[in-house]
Amino acid sequence: MPVVVLAIGVVVAVIVLIVLFKMVWRVAEPNEALIISGLGAKSKPIDGVDSLGFKIITGKGTSVLPGFQTSRRLRLDSRAANLEVHCVTQQGIPVKVRGVVIYKVGDDFVSIANAARRFLEQQNSMDGAIHELFTGHLRSIIGNLTVEDLILNRERLTSETRGSAADEMSKLGLVVDSLQIQEIDDETGYITNLGRPHAARVASAARIAEAERNQEATEREQETERQNAAVIRDTEMKKAEYEGQVQQAAQQARQEVILKETRNAELEAERTEKRLESEIRKPADARAYEQVKLAEAEREERISYAQAAATEVQLKAQRESEAIRLIGEAEADATRRRGLAEAEAIKARAEALAENTDAVIAQQLAEKWPQIVEAGAGVFGNVDNMVVLNGAQGVEDMLAKALTLGGTGLGVARQLLAGMNAQSAPGGTNGHNGVPAATVPVEVPKED
Repeated sequence: MPVVVLAIGVVVAVIVLIVLFKMVWRVAEPNEALIISGLGAKSKPIDGVDSLGFKIITGKGTSVLPGFQTSRRLRLDSRAANLEVHCVTQQGIPVKVRGVVIYKVGDDFVSIANAARRFLEQQNSMDGAIHELFTGHLRSIIGNLTVEDLILNRERLTSETRGSAADEMSKLGLVVDSLQIQEIDDETGYITNLGRPHAARVASAARIAEAERNQEATEREQETERQNAAVIRDTEMKKAEYEGQVQQAAQQARQEVILKETRNAELEAERTEKRLESEIRKPADARAYEQVKLAEAEREERISYAQAAATEVQLKAQRESEAIRLIGEAEADATRRRGLAEAEAIKARAEALAENTDAVIAQQLAEKWPQIVEAGAGVFGNVDNMVVLNGAQGVEDMLAKALTLGGTGLGVARQLLAGMNAQSAPGGTNGHNGVPAATVPVEVPKED
């Protein structure tokens, strides 16, 4: 419950503050000025002098203390005052001038202050004041001008009127936005008479111009009639010419029809011929052409196969010739190397024999002893039946004799070595290659 009372109190206080603020706060609209007078209403100094005794607010808001201060509004928007002046010109001719003045309160503080002092509570009386002010100035200015000046130079009239009223307007705090002279009338018809000579000249010029135009129109009409007659004549001639052209065109059309029918018949014949050519002759030519091309293609294919085979045989022969050449060169090189090696071996053997003949012979005898024994045993190759006495001793004696037949054993060994060296030389042969080995004749005594 206390919370509710407190909330209500806060709401009431806010409402009271809003009401008090609305009562105290005043805002100046863009087209008006607030004039605040009363306690504490002081204005800013204007041109260094603070003599207003009230405060001017434009375009913003301010606070006004009720009962102590008063706020009033002065409108700053434009106003219009109609003028209607009866006066006499320099020539003594009475005229009536009607115009309009568009004015407003000045935007500066001095103008607002002057207007506030004079019109704050009587703003509707501004139009009457402006009317009286400009009426007096217009009378005095028009009195020094002629009717011609009024008619021909209204800008001078308006500028002189604004200039003569500027001081009074400034004192009133007003400025003129526009002054327009709308109409100038006279009761004597002076302005009308001023325009009559000009009107007569204009009327005369108009009648002359009208007559000239009528004459020109008549001439034009006659010329037009002549032209129309010429046109009619030309038309008739053209019509006859056209009729002849139409008949000629009809004949040409009939001839063209005949030519077209003839051409159609020729085209039909050509179409039939082309159809026969396309359906019979060209297919036959195409088949013949196809056969010829197939035969040519087959011949070209056989020629290509033959050329490919010949090329392959030629390449194969070249490869085989190259292989044979390479093999021959390899064999020749191997033979050359083998001959060089054998020559170097013979040379080394010859040098060894020259230095130590017996040792080399002994070594070669040891190496070739199986061949030597084989050669000695060959003596008994033709013996059909041999009887050996004394057992093993007899065999040894017989072999020793066989080896010594024909010379000592050393001679046989040298002979064998000579044969072997000859076979080892280039172009030599040996017993294993089908050439007979060296043999020693052996005679065996027959037993009684």
